[in-house]
Amino acid sequence: MTEFVDNTVSAIDVRLSELEEELVRLQAARTALLGERRGPGRPRGSRSTSTARRSGRKPGRPRGRRGGNTRANQALELVRLQPGITIPQIAEALGIGPNYLYRVMPRLVDDGQVKREGEGWHPVAGSG
Repeated sequence: MTEFVDNTVSAIDVRLSELEEELVRLQAARTALLGERRGPGRPRGSRSTSTARRSGRKPGRPRGRRGGNTRANQALELVRLQPGITIPQIAEALGIGPNYLYRVMPRLVDDGQVKREGEGWHPVAGSG
């Protein structure tokens, strides 16, 4: 009986992860279609000067603290260690929310380092 419960709970967890990923994709699509802003802040175009000019930093330079793609490198390493891993699993392993990874993983695809197969992420042969 315990094995049945464990298997059922595991199957439910897998399905919930899939549904969470789909929810994020659908919300992003809805936002894009309606042209809504995401989250609080000023509307686009409301600033008279760019952040780059005001802060003294060079245009096009990322604002992050590290600038070394640390999360992308960590996610890539997890994909290499566990082919087929999902974004919620990567997020849990890194101790972060999954939303950031929905931006990071497509960049790794564009760089030719990972590919998506079904719900999981896999390393591209010869990328490591």
